[in-house]
Amino acid sequence: MTTIASPAEFTIQRPQYSRTSAIRWVLSHVLRHNWIIVMVFLGALGNAALAAVVPILVGDAFNAMLLPSPDTGVLVPLALIIGGTQVLRGVLQLGRNFGAELLGQRLEAEIRDELYISLLGKSMTFHSLQPVGDTMARATNDVREINLMFNPGINLVIGSFFFLVMPILAAPRYHPALLITPLLFALAYFASLARYLKTLAPISDEVRASFGSMNTHLSESLDGVETVKGAAQEDSEVERFILNAKRVRDAFVKQGDTEARFIAFLLYGIAIAAGLTHALFLFREGLLNTGQVIAYFGLLRMLDFPTFTSSWAYTQVSMGLAGARRILELINRETDLDQNASGYSGEMKGEVEFKDVTFAYPDGSAVLENISFKVKPGQTVAVVGQTGAGKTSLVKLLNRTYDISSGQVLVDGLDVREWNLASLRSQISMIEQDIFLFSRSISDNLAFGKPGAGQDEVESAARAAQAHDFIETFENGYETVIGERGVTLSGGQRQRLALGRAFLTDPRILILDDSTSAIDSATEDKIQRAISAAARGRTTFIITHRLSQIRWADLIIVLRKGQVAAMGSHDELMRTSDAYARIFRE
Repeated sequence: MTTIASPAEFTIQRPQYSRTSAIRWVLSHVLRHNWIIVMVFLGALGNAALAAVVPILVGDAFNAMLLPSPDTGVLVPLALIIGGTQVLRGVLQLGRNFGAELLGQRLEAEIRDELYISLLGKSMTFHSLQPVGDTMARATNDVREINLMFNPGINLVIGSFFFLVMPILAAPRYHPALLITPLLFALAYFASLARYLKTLAPISDEVRASFGSMNTHLSESLDGVETVKGAAQEDSEVERFILNAKRVRDAFVKQGDTEARFIAFLLYGIAIAAGLTHALFLFREGLLNTGQVIAYFGLLRMLDFPTFTSSWAYTQVSMGLAGARRILELINRETDLDQNASGYSGEMKGEVEFKDVTFAYPDGSAVLENISFKVKPGQTVAVVGQTGAGKTSLVKLLNRTYDISSGQVLVDGLDVREWNLASLRSQISMIEQDIFLFSRSISDNLAFGKPGAGQDEVESAARAAQAHDFIETFENGYETVIGERGVTLSGGQRQRLALGRAFLTDPRILILDDSTSAIDSATEDKIQRAISAAARGRTTFIITHRLSQIRWADLIIVLRKGQVAAMGSHDELMRTSDAYARIFRE
């Protein structure tokens, strides 16, 4: 199967699928399950064929009873044959339904897995721009729509196709002219179906997109519920949600209106009337007998299954394809970084050098310009500057959270783009001001970067981060499950857990982005000693406004409007740099 190679920060070896279009992508998933496809098609074919047996045998029974001397002896064998074929038909129908359900569930699992891996492989630039709520809508509801596209959607489409074919195949056995009605019905049916699907496709896209927008707003409102309540904006948020919900409702109503205009039922009514009239005309001419007219009418009645299912089975297929387009668009969205699996993956010493580095966001807004400095292994660097000076952006270039626009960022003399990305990041630990903790146990959160760590290692890291004492105050200690994002903990507790998580991974480069801002004065000295001990033997970057942390840095870099305003030690800068002195006066 064909594939499209796309760069990714992170990949796992998985079967590759065609990503040129939504249909090709779905088919590349389906074709990995050949035996299930065979089961579905054989079940559908057998089900339709055995359904056609019933009217044919019923017609034979009528003919037997309408003889001058009714032959009642054929009724029992015919009844047994009908009963036996319908039992077998039930088994085949079960196989068809089971195969379609199995295929749908497998595809849902595979696509969810593929999407999740793809999302992990996207750069932070992608995640910064892509709304979480919309991503969740695609990863849940849109993936589910693909499952439903196969069962009941395509399951019924395949079944109804064979029900449509059987009258065409069986009618000529009575008279060649009887082929006209089912054949014309099939041609008109497929023509109207093509127009229906063409009209329905953009509406299905609108339904899925409006749902994604509603989910985005819901996610943002719940994530920022504290801000909403703090500003007393509950009413305005409710109004916005009602407006988004109305758009979803309107899209569904528009879809329902399109479904109601589908003329399949009208075509079916015309086919039944025309077919019966034609058969009666042939009967009057002596070209058909009573049993053949009844059998033919029974075969025409098989057309009601494709007529009935078409009003919603094809809608489900259209919704599934709309979901597939949204998922594939997310998977195919370009990411700026790749994992460079063949890159350097040796042990890091911690030497860092920036050579004339310039960095700008995708929209072109410059963040850093012409940054140059060099840090020896084991040195501590303090990065200071006013808000918006580019401090955080600078340190995020080290682990390639973002990639530079020009220049070079070197680690141990190698451009970071020449490193294996996983190796680079595993040896750089960054603790940000906005600490993210998972809704798991404290022990799991501490060991997140080192899943195989023993309990002794976890507790040792917690002690080093001055977190052990408060952890022990919880009823379940290290097994205490904290709330999402650590909301059940104070800011200082979250930051100490983050410090412990960093200590446990033993990084060669440690980045502290204002990570002690929420720690009270009584704890600050202990934390400072812990950071000082952790900094020994590793290169450390500290972004902070606390003079107590800046003083002991080997190198202080002062940023102003994305450029280096000054560099040196604290005493040197206090004498020579107005920009540095102004930071502490403010």
